[in-house]
Amino acid sequence: MTLIAEDVFVLLVDDVSGRPIVDSTKFPRVLAGAVVLELAMSGAVRLTGKGEQVKDGRLVVSGPPPQDELLARAHAFVGTQKNPPKPQKVIEKLQRNLNKELGSRLAAQGSVIEERKNVLGLFPTTTWPARDTTHENRLRQWIGSAIVDGTTPTAPISALISLLSAVDAIHKVLPGVDKKAAKKRAKEIAEGDWAGAAVRKAVQDVNAAVMTAIIVPAVVAGSS
Repeated sequence: MTLIAEDVFVLLVDDVSGRPIVDSTKFPRVLAGAVVLELAMSGAVRLTGKGEQVKDGRLVVSGPPPQDELLARAHAFVGTQKNPPKPQKVIEKLQRNLNKELGSRLAAQGSVIEERKNVLGLFPTTTWPARDTTHENRLRQWIGSAIVDGTTPTAPISALISLLSAVDAIHKVLPGVDKKAAKKRAKEIAEGDWAGAAVRKAVQDVNAAVMTAIIVPAVVAGSS
């Protein structure tokens, strides 16, 4: 079974060029958001609510660490903070080199090819063209069925759609769809009742954190 972050990766990396189809600010942060969301959906972490001793909207450990090494490391980070962190802080921590880690994992699984090159002989770069698109094609079919045909997606596909929506990438994953209609349907799914109240809050907060994490670096870069 693949991680949600791995599904996000194969959908947002071009099969031929091996490069992300969203910009370098969005890509690692939506991957990190997928890790946090998967932890919340599994019950390994949760978001605090109003009336608790901890401030509202903070991530706290609520279950044992997952077996997956990447998820376990993220779980440990949340659990070892002196003050329970906001989702944005966790996303900023996890996003560093996450694309390379996930790319290497997917290459080991046979989904992509990891190609390392030096641009102009000086600047190292890595791309991940597709090797086996079987799973990716299934994901596109499931997402397309939910977005275009209006079928009810499973919880993992709903989570995936919510993350793609957070970085405005639904129309890139489904080329040729009506962008406005697809965006509206994706928002409906993200805000739907496919998950319990706690996970639904996690979806909202993680997506908001992903968008905030994207906006802040862009603003800083623009003002420098």
